[in-house]
Amino acid sequence: MALWVRFARADGMQGWGTRDGDAIAVQSAAPWDSPTATGETLAADGVRLLAPVRPPRFIGLWNNFHAMAAKTGAGIPEAPLYFLKSPGSILDPDGTIRPPASYAGKVIYEGELGIVIGRRCTDVDEATAAAAIFGYTCVNDVTALDLFGNDPGFSQWARAKGCDSFGPVGPAIATGLDWSSLVVRVSLNGRERQNYPAADMIIPPARIVSLISREMTLEPGDLIACGTSVGALPMRPGMVVEVTIDGIGTLRNTLAA
Repeated sequence: MALWVRFARADGMQGWGTRDGDAIAVQSAAPWDSPTATGETLAADGVRLLAPVRPPRFIGLWNNFHAMAAKTGAGIPEAPLYFLKSPGSILDPDGTIRPPASYAGKVIYEGELGIVIGRRCTDVDEATAAAAIFGYTCVNDVTALDLFGNDPGFSQWARAKGCDSFGPVGPAIATGLDWSSLVVRVSLNGRERQNYPAADMIIPPARIVSLISREMTLEPGDLIACGTSVGALPMRPGMVVEVTIDGIGTLRNTLAA
């Protein structure tokens, strides 16, 4: 198992590394670009962690947990029900979520497990898809809830979910995890609001990647958020939202006051 992070030094220079406790071993390149250790070690508290991916494609799933489907009365999908979030929505750990100035409606959190792609995938089977998953990260699929129905003739998924800063990711990409043993927990100002097992997923990660790859080529660094379960609620300005997955860490962000 390894924890891969992206970081920015005090002078603004950015880089990649593997984290072990309070130390980051600097790497020469992104993990899917054949990196080598540079031999330099940095103190984790001496750098600022960045989102560990800047994905060419940021894909999110809807209705992918049995508990959520049961609560909403939605059917059980046979294929991923997915949408695209803007790559520009990516937000670093400890960054501030800033709704558009023109929007005064509800903003909800959705804590999710994120799949990070490590190899190019086009129309692959599940075994090949599993091998193409580099690792997993935490995602907060922030949503401007009231924008969905602004136009009764068109459900605005991209608009509601693609705003700048609406895609917090991090703090690391973890390799070597058994996804089915993971639990996603979300707290608001320290109060737990979501706690659900990844094993309740309807379509598991390898199948998600395989099925999506039939329709669009996936590239190294692409990110797929696996969907959320029950407990996603609106946030109030100034609230701190934390998405925690043991083995990956805690993704912490604040909704602008």
